[in-house]
Amino acid sequence: MREILGRRRMTRSSLRNAALTCATQWQWPVLPGAALTSRDPETEEKREVPVGEAPMGPPGEPGDGEAELDGACACGDPDCVVPGAHPLDPALLAATTDARMVRWWWTNRPSAPLILATGGRAPCALSLPAVAGVRALAEFDRSGVRVGPVAATTTRFTLLVEPYRMEELGELLYAHDWVPSSLRFHGGGGYVVLPPSATGAGQVRWERRPVAERGAGGAPWLPRMETLLDGLVEASAATPDTGSTLAY
Repeated sequence: MREILGRRRMTRSSLRNAALTCATQWQWPVLPGAALTSRDPETEEKREVPVGEAPMGPPGEPGDGEAELDGACACGDPDCVVPGAHPLDPALLAATTDARMVRWWWTNRPSAPLILATGGRAPCALSLPAVAGVRALAEFDRSGVRVGPVAATTTRFTLLVEPYRMEELGELLYAHDWVPSSLRFHGGGGYVVLPPSATGAGQVRWERRPVAERGAGGAPWLPRMETLLDGLVEASAATPDTGSTLAY
């Protein structure tokens, strides 16, 4: 095994390099997302938050630069429930593995979050509150269940898995008496945000980094959804549900 996309010093090319790795090496369709905005305290002018300037926690506190993060999303919706963490322009259907398009997107918008379009041949994902995610990963480690890449913010953990069909998911969920709404499923037509994006929930990081195995063509190893589902349902059920607001 070898670890890929490990910790690196954040630069203006970090997101572009990560996007190119996903698209060309792993064949994961990606596109740029909306971004957070920061406010210049002197001119009141707003701009996209530069790479590396977002704090680890939610915005609202000064970053490393002079501008202050205001937590607003570049989409302009003051009620956006996933600020900085959703597709903006182009739309989700434009997600691609074409290197030229990916390079052009992040050359023009180097701070744009990295959005993975889930489903099809791309990974799917399951996400849950961070507290439940920590509990679930600890239990998986104790029981010897192998997990794949896990992206995290201060509020949510996102576990990438092999592509699955919604019919397959429905049959597995039917076996449970109750599934917390805080456990969410990202299949065909969905998306997740990957590191090193900056979102309204802070910097996205790898809690468990992608790992490739020999002979796997360089793509990260992914677990099957059904091997993790029961553990994630149990961990989510033990965590207070914050409602329907998507606090990524």
